[in-house]
Amino acid sequence: MMEELPHILVVDDDRRLRELLQRYLGEQGFRVTTGENAENARIKLRSFDFDLLVIDIMMPGEDGLALTKSLREETPVPILLLTAMGEAEDRIQGLECGADDYLTKPFEPRELVLRINAILRRTPSAAFDAEALLSFGRFSFDFARDELLFEGNPVHLTTVETTLLKALA
Repeated sequence: MMEELPHILVVDDDRRLRELLQRYLGEQGFRVTTGENAENARIKLRSFDFDLLVIDIMMPGEDGLALTKSLREETPVPILLLTAMGEAEDRIQGLECGADDYLTKPFEPRELVLRINAILRRTPSAAFDAEALLSFGRFSFDFARDELLFEGNPVHLTTVETTLLKALA
C-alpha cells in the first residue's frame, strides 16, 4: 500500500499567502488544504484528518491563539503558528496556548518545511497499525490478512473491494 502524503491545513486570512503556501508545500511533498478563518478551519477539521495545522494568529473574528487554545482541548494534532507577531511575549503566548512551534513572518519557505518535518518526526503516526482489526457493526476487517469478516466468517472480496475498504478505513 502506498504511503499517504502528510496532510496539512493552512489557515490564514491572506488569500495570496494561502495559495503560495498550498503550491509550495505541495511541491515539497505535502497534501495541503486551506482555510481562510477559524470557522472555515473548524468545518474542514470535522471533514478531514490532518497531520499538522499551520495557523495565522491575526485573523478577523476568532484569532489564531483562541483557535489554537480551543483545538488543543479537542485534538492532539500538531499546530505551528505563523504570524507577523515576533516579540518574545507573543511567542510565549502562542506556545502557552498549545502551539508546537512558532514562526514569524516574513519567513524563509525552506525553514517552514524544515520545522514542519521536525514536528512530524516527533509526532506519532495516526496511520493504522498493520496488525489492526477494525470493527464496524457485525463486520471486522483484518488489515494484516486483508480479510473482511461477518460475524467471524470470511467474506469474499475482490482486490478492488479490498483496496477500497482499506482506503475508506
